Amino acid sequence: MTSQVQDLTPDEVAKGVAEGRYLLVDVREPNEVEAEAYPYGVVVPLSTFDPKAIPDPAGKEVVFACRSGKRSVTASLAAQAAGLPYDKHLAGGMLGWKAAGLPSKVGG
Repeated sequence: MTSQVQDLTPDEVAKGVAEGRYLLVDVREPNEVEAEAYPYGVVVPLSTFDPKAIPDPAGKEVVFACRSGKRSVTASLAAQAAGLPYDKHLAGGMLGWKAAGLPSKVGG
């Protein structure tokens, strides 16, 4: 079975989260999240990544996010390797999110 990760644009992710379709999982480190966070992300740092630490999405699709879009792909592949169907990530990460003019918050 081939693992693959689907790229989502910042606008697609923001819309999906607002509509309650996506659970945004931020895999950046706590110090990064403290400096600047996604408005409604749950934090599961990649350095200690455990797919079981991801909250039950309760019918939502999980979308991974990081700073630039690299770690989120790694996290998605790790989750898939653990048997979870989490195959989406925010392409461009926080950099793309801000470039798209979307809001972020300070202090995790």
